[in-house]
Amino acid sequence: MGEKTSIRIRPQATPLFLALAVLAGCGESNTYVPPPPPKVSVAPPVQRAVTLYLDATGNTAAVNTANLVARVPGFVQTINYQDGAFVKKGTLLFTIEPESYKLKVTQSQAADAAARATLKQAQADFERQSTLAAQGNVSKATLDSSTATRDSAQANLQQAEINTKLAAINYGYTSVTAPFDGIVTAHQVSIGDYVGANSTPTVLATIVQPDPIYVNFTVDEQDVIRIREEIRKRGLTPDDLKKVPVDVGLQTEEGYPHKGHLDYASPTIDASTGTLAARAVLANPGRELLPGMFVHVRVPRHNIENALLVPDRALGSDQSGRYLLVIGKDNVVEQRVVTIGQLNGTLRAIDKGIKPDDRVIVDGLLRAIPGQKVDPQPVSNPPPEAK
Repeated sequence: MGEKTSIRIRPQATPLFLALAVLAGCGESNTYVPPPPPKVSVAPPVQRAVTLYLDATGNTAAVNTANLVARVPGFVQTINYQDGAFVKKGTLLFTIEPESYKLKVTQSQAADAAARATLKQAQADFERQSTLAAQGNVSKATLDSSTATRDSAQANLQQAEINTKLAAINYGYTSVTAPFDGIVTAHQVSIGDYVGANSTPTVLATIVQPDPIYVNFTVDEQDVIRIREEIRKRGLTPDDLKKVPVDVGLQTEEGYPHKGHLDYASPTIDASTGTLAARAVLANPGRELLPGMFVHVRVPRHNIENALLVPDRALGSDQSGRYLLVIGKDNVVEQRVVTIGQLNGTLRAIDKGIKPDDRVIVDGLLRAIPGQKVDPQPVSNPPPEAK
């Protein structure tokens, strides 16, 4: 009997044979299947009326502020307020040694009374001499002397009356009162200080009126031209301009919670800066605004009835400018260069570049490539947030 030949298959070779068998069984059915188009969220532009605003940076200023000064010399006798207190108009704040000035008033009044009595006597003598002169019983020289005495007494009375009024005024200056409602700063003198002796008046304190309050800002020359054109179209008068609302917000505040109106606009443009100075006035009963603060200012220019708005996050930017990705024919992505307008809450006004029926990609921008297909998923745009 011949020897039997046996073939042994190593276990390690089995997976290779299996893989070859699988590949051989696939044949021509092994073709590439492209992935589905990426999904993106799309929405048409929101169409609504939008108010266009002029934005500026301004600073607040007190409507009234005044230094309280010593108008007569003397020692400070009393300080009648707490530093930083709000006081009403006419409130007594300082007293400057009033007694000597009160005595001068009394002295002037006495001189006034004496001059009045002298005039009364001189007038009686004049009338008597006039009667005698008419009868030919006194000379003309006597009548002239009586007339001069009467006129001199009358002048002396007038001088005495003036002195009395001046003494009363100076006596009034010994009481320093608030000229308007406001907050008084810390006093700069102490009780017992001698004030008002120098040619420069001594500042006792300062009073500031916090309500209402001014907001000063400037407008660029190009904006001035646009505003003047809008004024001409609407036929507004200078009085109408003071009805223009102005919104103000602090650097740390959301939006523009403080409301006022335009109060003043300079008649000329500053040639060195190319800007026009303007001023608004705002009610400030809670004193949230303090003089000297920097604020954001917003002034309405005009309204657009059918503005197109998209979520601000949908905008991209490259060397050509700002753009939107829009779904075109066969769901192919198109890149549209756009002119942007004002931000209205979370929505951005688009002045040029899209149409009301465009499908704008609002989410999934990184998955959208211009010229490639996508799977658009319609969503609703949120309304603009009130600011």
